[in-house]
Amino acid sequence: MGDYGRISVHDALGGGAVADILLWRNVYGGGVVVIVSTIFWFLFERGGYNIVAFVANNLLLLVVILFFWAKSATLLNRPLPPIPELDISEESVLIAADEMQVWIEHAFSVAHDIAISGNLKTLIAVVSSLWLISYVGSFFNFLTLIYIGILLSLSMPFLYDKFQAQVDEKLVIVRKITNFIFRKADIILQMIPLTHNKQKTQ
Repeated sequence: MGDYGRISVHDALGGGAVADILLWRNVYGGGVVVIVSTIFWFLFERGGYNIVAFVANNLLLLVVILFFWAKSATLLNRPLPPIPELDISEESVLIAADEMQVWIEHAFSVAHDIAISGNLKTLIAVVSSLWLISYVGSFFNFLTLIYIGILLSLSMPFLYDKFQAQVDEKLVIVRKITNFIFRKADIILQMIPLTHNKQKTQ
């Protein structure tokens, strides 16, 4: 009975290699992501490196190495640099376009709910989310926010998978409180036009 109603976090995350990393079933992959992201954060945030200059210098070095490798290979009858051919299939482009279409349609749907339908819940959710992002962003720069996002993505799903029952109990309480607040707000907003109309008729 303890697992009744329990959802599979692994399946919810896609059930693939990414899910294995996020849930630390692939310990090596998760460790590599944490170490690499930490190194990059220290380099660019604490070390003072500029990310644009860093990428440009590395690409410059790579291009020069490949050029001299190819020249020396023709002179010494050695194999050319093993550069893989990049062949993007039409199917992958269509899949990416479909994913973008879903996100764009969702954004327009949210805008329609706020501007046309006057959905209070959607308005409060969007305003709260944007305010929270703005508030948190005022304390950190963009790179630090990305680093924090990586750490949270590697910890929150794992912790939720371990303590799903306890978290769900707290979420149910929070949902009941928010629904109560929304109902009260809806009642207040429905009363405002009525009082306004009464004042006009008088």
